[in-house]
Amino acid sequence: MPSLVSLRDVCFSYGSRDVLHGVTLDVPRGKLVAIMGGSGCGKTTLMRLIGGQLKPRSGQVTVCGASVPALDREALYALRRRMSMLFQFGALFTDMTVFDNVAFLMREHSDMPEPVIRDLVLMKLHAVGLRGAEALLPSELSGGMARRVALARAIALDPELMMYDEPFAGLDPISLGVIGQLIRRLNNALGASSIVVTHDVQESLQIVDYVYFLSGGKVVAEGTPEEIRASRDPWVHQFVWGETDGPVPFQVPAPSYEEALLGVQRA
Repeated sequence: MPSLVSLRDVCFSYGSRDVLHGVTLDVPRGKLVAIMGGSGCGKTTLMRLIGGQLKPRSGQVTVCGASVPALDREALYALRRRMSMLFQFGALFTDMTVFDNVAFLMREHSDMPEPVIRDLVLMKLHAVGLRGAEALLPSELSGGMARRVALARAIALDPELMMYDEPFAGLDPISLGVIGQLIRRLNNALGASSIVVTHDVQESLQIVDYVYFLSGGKVVAEGTPEEIRASRDPWVHQFVWGETDGPVPFQVPAPSYEEALLGVQRA
Protein backbone atom coordinates (compact mmCIF):
# COMPACT_ATOMS: atom_id res chain seq x y z
CA MET A 1 0.00 0.00 0.00
CA PRO A 2 1.47 3.42 -0.97
CA SER A 3 2.51 5.75 1.84
CA LEU A 4 0.99 9.18 2.30
CA VAL A 5 3.88 10.11 4.64
CA SER A 6 7.39 8.73 4.34
CA LEU A 7 10.48 9.57 6.38
CA ARG A 8 13.85 8.17 5.37
CA ASP A 9 16.94 8.37 7.58
CA VAL A 10 15.83 11.70 9.07
CA CYS A 11 18.20 13.49 11.45
CA PHE A 12 17.43 16.73 13.27
CA SER A 13 19.09 18.91 15.92
CA TYR A 14 18.12 21.95 17.94
CA GLY A 15 21.42 23.77 17.80
CA SER A 16 24.03 21.40 19.21
CA ARG A 17 21.42 19.08 20.77
CA ASP A 18 20.67 16.07 18.59
CA VAL A 19 17.01 15.05 18.70
CA LEU A 20 16.46 12.57 15.85
CA HIS A 21 19.00 10.07 14.57
CA GLY A 22 18.19 8.30 11.31
CA VAL A 23 14.42 7.92 11.75
CA THR A 24 12.64 5.92 9.04
CA LEU A 25 8.87 5.36 9.09
CA ASP A 26 5.82 5.20 6.83
CA VAL A 27 2.17 6.16 7.19
CA PRO A 28 0.16 4.27 4.52
CA ARG A 29 -2.92 5.82 2.98
CA GLY A 30 -6.05 5.13 5.00
CA LYS A 31 -4.18 3.86 8.05
CA LEU A 32 -3.90 5.10 11.63
CA VAL A 33 -0.34 5.06 12.97
CA ALA A 34 0.79 5.76 16.53
CA ILE A 35 4.14 7.24 17.51
CA MET A 36 4.98 6.47 21.12
CA GLY A 37 7.89 7.03 23.44
CA GLY A 38 9.01 8.83 26.54
CA SER A 39 8.97 12.60 26.97
CA GLY A 40 11.60 14.39 24.94
CA CYS A 41 12.25 11.52 22.52
CA GLY A 42 11.33 13.58 19.42
CA LYS A 43 7.65 12.72 18.77
CA THR A 44 6.37 16.28 18.42
CA THR A 45 9.49 17.24 16.45
CA LEU A 46 8.55 14.56 13.92
CA MET A 47 5.14 16.16 13.40
CA ARG A 48 6.73 19.58 12.94
CA LEU A 49 9.00 18.11 10.27
CA ILE A 50 6.02 16.53 8.51
CA GLY A 51 4.13 19.84 8.63
CA GLY A 52 7.11 21.81 7.34
CA GLN A 53 7.60 23.92 10.47
CA LEU A 54 11.10 22.48 10.74
CA LYS A 55 13.59 21.17 8.19
CA PRO A 56 15.71 18.07 8.80
CA ARG A 57 19.48 18.27 9.02
CA SER A 58 19.56 15.29 6.66
CA GLY A 59 17.21 12.67 5.26
CA GLN A 60 13.95 12.82 3.34
CA VAL A 61 10.47 13.90 4.49
CA THR A 62 7.81 13.18 1.86
CA VAL A 63 4.08 13.96 2.19
CA CYS A 64 1.57 13.33 -0.60
CA GLY A 65 4.48 12.63 -2.93
CA ALA A 66 6.15 16.00 -2.27
CA SER A 67 9.49 16.58 -0.55
CA VAL A 68 8.43 18.89 2.28
CA PRO A 69 11.83 20.59 2.91
CA ALA A 70 12.12 21.47 -0.80
CA LEU A 71 8.77 23.27 -1.06
CA ASP A 72 8.58 27.03 -1.40
CA ARG A 73 6.18 29.00 0.80
CA GLU A 74 3.22 28.87 -1.58
CA ALA A 75 3.57 25.14 -2.23
CA LEU A 76 4.01 24.41 1.48
CA TYR A 77 0.82 26.31 2.35
CA ALA A 78 -1.03 24.40 -0.37
CA LEU A 79 0.21 21.12 1.09
CA ARG A 80 -0.82 22.16 4.60
CA ARG A 81 -4.39 22.65 3.40
CA ARG A 82 -4.40 18.89 2.84
CA MET A 83 -3.39 18.30 6.46
CA SER A 84 -4.97 19.04 9.81
CA MET A 85 -3.87 19.03 13.43
CA LEU A 86 -5.57 18.33 16.74
CA PHE A 87 -3.53 20.13 19.38
CA GLN A 88 -2.95 18.67 22.82
CA PHE A 89 -5.56 20.73 24.66
CA GLY A 90 -7.74 21.67 21.70
CA ALA A 91 -6.50 25.26 21.22
CA LEU A 92 -10.00 26.60 20.60
CA PHE A 93 -10.53 30.33 20.04
CA THR A 94 -11.87 31.36 23.43
CA ASP A 95 -13.94 34.33 22.22
CA MET A 96 -15.69 32.35 19.46
CA THR A 97 -18.69 30.07 19.80
CA VAL A 98 -18.44 26.37 19.04
CA PHE A 99 -20.07 27.06 15.66
CA ASP A 100 -17.58 29.78 14.73
CA ASN A 101 -14.60 27.68 15.85
CA VAL A 102 -15.60 24.89 13.49
CA ALA A 103 -16.48 27.33 10.69
CA PHE A 104 -13.14 29.16 10.97
CA LEU A 105 -11.15 27.03 8.51
CA MET A 106 -13.99 27.00 6.00
CA ARG A 107 -14.19 30.78 6.04
CA GLU A 108 -10.41 31.22 5.85
CA HIS A 109 -9.59 28.66 3.17
CA SER A 110 -12.66 28.39 0.96
CA ASP A 111 -15.14 30.55 -0.94
CA MET A 112 -18.18 28.63 0.24
CA PRO A 113 -21.28 30.72 0.94
CA GLU A 114 -22.51 30.96 4.53
CA PRO A 115 -25.55 28.66 4.04
CA VAL A 116 -23.21 25.89 2.85
CA ILE A 117 -20.79 26.55 5.71
CA ARG A 118 -23.69 26.36 8.17
CA ASP A 119 -24.75 22.96 6.87
CA LEU A 120 -21.19 21.62 6.91
CA VAL A 121 -20.53 22.88 10.44
CA LEU A 122 -23.67 21.16 11.71
CA MET A 123 -22.59 17.96 9.93
CA LYS A 124 -19.14 18.06 11.57
CA LEU A 125 -20.63 18.78 15.00
CA HIS A 126 -23.16 15.98 14.52
CA ALA A 127 -20.29 13.61 13.70
CA VAL A 128 -18.72 14.29 17.12
CA GLY A 129 -22.05 14.36 18.98
CA LEU A 130 -22.14 18.10 19.69
CA ARG A 131 -24.65 19.59 17.25
CA GLY A 132 -26.65 20.88 20.22
CA ALA A 133 -23.66 22.81 21.60
CA GLU A 134 -23.14 25.13 18.61
CA ALA A 135 -23.96 28.35 20.51
CA LEU A 136 -21.75 27.65 23.54
CA LEU A 137 -18.38 29.27 24.24
CA PRO A 138 -15.29 27.14 25.01
CA SER A 139 -15.47 28.27 28.67
CA GLU A 140 -18.86 26.56 28.90
CA LEU A 141 -17.56 23.18 27.72
CA SER A 142 -16.11 20.28 29.66
CA GLY A 143 -12.61 19.09 28.73
CA GLY A 144 -13.96 16.19 26.72
CA MET A 145 -16.46 18.39 24.87
CA ALA A 146 -13.76 20.94 24.03
CA ARG A 147 -11.58 18.19 22.60
CA ARG A 148 -14.48 17.00 20.43
CA VAL A 149 -15.10 20.53 19.14
CA ALA A 150 -11.40 20.76 18.26
CA LEU A 151 -11.75 17.45 16.43
CA ALA A 152 -14.76 18.75 14.48
CA ARG A 153 -12.72 21.82 13.52
CA ALA A 154 -9.77 19.64 12.49
CA ILE A 155 -11.92 17.65 10.03
CA ALA A 156 -13.72 20.74 8.69
CA LEU A 157 -12.06 20.54 5.25
CA ASP A 158 -11.85 16.73 5.04
CA PRO A 159 -8.03 16.53 5.26
CA GLU A 160 -6.01 13.71 3.74
CA LEU A 161 -3.67 13.66 6.74
CA MET A 162 -4.70 14.08 10.37
CA MET A 163 -2.14 14.58 13.13
CA TYR A 164 -3.03 14.27 16.81
CA ASP A 165 -0.72 15.58 19.53
CA GLU A 166 -1.56 13.77 22.81
CA PRO A 167 -5.32 13.66 22.07
CA PHE A 168 -6.08 11.78 25.31
CA ALA A 169 -4.21 14.08 27.72
CA GLY A 170 -6.26 15.19 30.73
CA LEU A 171 -9.44 13.32 29.81
CA ASP A 172 -11.60 11.21 32.11
CA PRO A 173 -12.05 7.51 31.14
CA ILE A 174 -15.40 8.10 29.38
CA SER A 175 -14.16 11.07 27.35
CA LEU A 176 -10.93 9.24 26.57
CA GLY A 177 -12.87 6.29 25.15
CA VAL A 178 -15.14 8.59 23.14
CA ILE A 179 -12.22 10.50 21.59
CA GLY A 180 -10.41 7.26 20.77
CA GLN A 181 -13.39 5.79 18.95
CA LEU A 182 -14.06 9.09 17.14
CA ILE A 183 -10.48 9.17 15.86
CA ARG A 184 -10.84 5.64 14.50
CA ARG A 185 -14.29 6.16 12.99
CA LEU A 186 -13.47 9.52 11.41
CA ASN A 187 -10.27 8.15 9.91
CA ASN A 188 -12.27 5.38 8.26
CA ALA A 189 -15.09 7.69 7.15
CA LEU A 190 -12.74 10.25 5.60
CA GLY A 191 -10.41 7.66 4.08
CA ALA A 192 -7.63 9.72 5.65
CA SER A 193 -4.27 8.79 7.10
CA SER A 194 -3.70 9.64 10.76
CA ILE A 195 -0.70 10.02 13.04
CA VAL A 196 -1.32 9.85 16.79
CA VAL A 197 1.42 10.98 19.16
CA THR A 198 0.50 9.67 22.59
CA HIS A 199 1.57 8.24 25.93
CA ASP A 200 -1.74 6.44 26.41
CA VAL A 201 -0.63 2.99 25.33
CA GLN A 202 -3.66 0.83 26.08
CA GLU A 203 -6.24 3.13 24.47
CA SER A 204 -4.05 3.65 21.41
CA LEU A 205 -3.42 -0.05 20.86
CA GLN A 206 -7.18 -0.55 20.59
CA ILE A 207 -7.60 1.84 17.65
CA VAL A 208 -4.36 2.06 15.63
CA ASP A 209 -3.11 -0.09 12.76
CA TYR A 210 0.63 0.23 13.42
CA VAL A 211 2.96 1.55 16.12
CA TYR A 212 6.43 3.09 16.11
CA PHE A 213 8.35 3.42 19.39
CA LEU A 214 10.94 6.18 19.69
CA SER A 215 13.74 6.28 22.23
CA GLY A 216 16.83 8.42 22.15
CA GLY A 217 15.73 9.91 18.84
CA LYS A 218 15.58 6.51 17.09
CA VAL A 219 12.89 4.01 16.16
CA VAL A 220 13.64 1.18 18.59
CA ALA A 221 10.58 -0.96 17.87
CA GLU A 222 7.63 -1.13 15.50
CA GLY A 223 4.74 -3.42 14.70
CA THR A 224 1.01 -4.04 14.81
CA PRO A 225 -0.78 -3.68 18.17
CA GLU A 226 -0.74 -7.47 18.55
CA GLU A 227 3.00 -7.62 17.89
CA ILE A 228 3.66 -4.77 20.32
CA ARG A 229 1.63 -6.40 23.11
CA ALA A 230 3.49 -9.67 22.60
CA SER A 231 6.94 -8.07 22.29
CA ARG A 232 9.66 -9.51 24.47
CA ASP A 233 11.89 -6.49 23.97
CA PRO A 234 12.55 -5.25 27.54
CA TRP A 235 12.10 -1.58 26.67
CA VAL A 236 8.82 -2.10 24.79
CA HIS A 237 7.48 -4.45 27.48
CA GLN A 238 8.23 -1.92 30.23
CA PHE A 239 6.59 0.94 28.32
CA VAL A 240 3.47 -0.99 27.27
CA TRP A 241 2.78 -2.49 30.67
CA GLY A 242 3.88 0.53 32.72
CA GLU A 243 6.46 -1.33 34.80
CA THR A 244 8.34 0.68 37.40
CA ASP A 245 11.80 -0.66 36.65
CA GLY A 246 13.52 -2.00 33.57
CA PRO A 247 15.69 -0.51 30.81
CA VAL A 248 14.33 2.85 32.00
CA PRO A 249 15.47 2.64 35.65
CA PHE A 250 13.47 3.86 38.63
CA GLN A 251 16.61 5.23 40.30
CA VAL A 252 18.72 7.85 38.61
CA PRO A 253 22.39 6.73 38.67
CA ALA A 254 23.93 7.96 41.93
CA PRO A 255 26.64 7.11 44.47
CA SER A 256 26.00 4.41 47.06
CA TYR A 257 22.90 5.12 49.18
CA GLU A 258 24.74 4.05 52.33
CA GLU A 259 27.66 6.29 51.50
CA ALA A 260 25.41 9.25 50.74
CA LEU A 261 23.52 8.95 54.06
CA LEU A 262 26.24 7.86 56.46
CA GLY A 263 29.42 8.86 54.76
CA VAL A 264 30.54 5.24 54.96
CA GLN A 265 33.13 4.19 52.41
CA ARG A 266 32.71 0.69 51.01
CA ALA A 267 35.69 -1.61 51.42
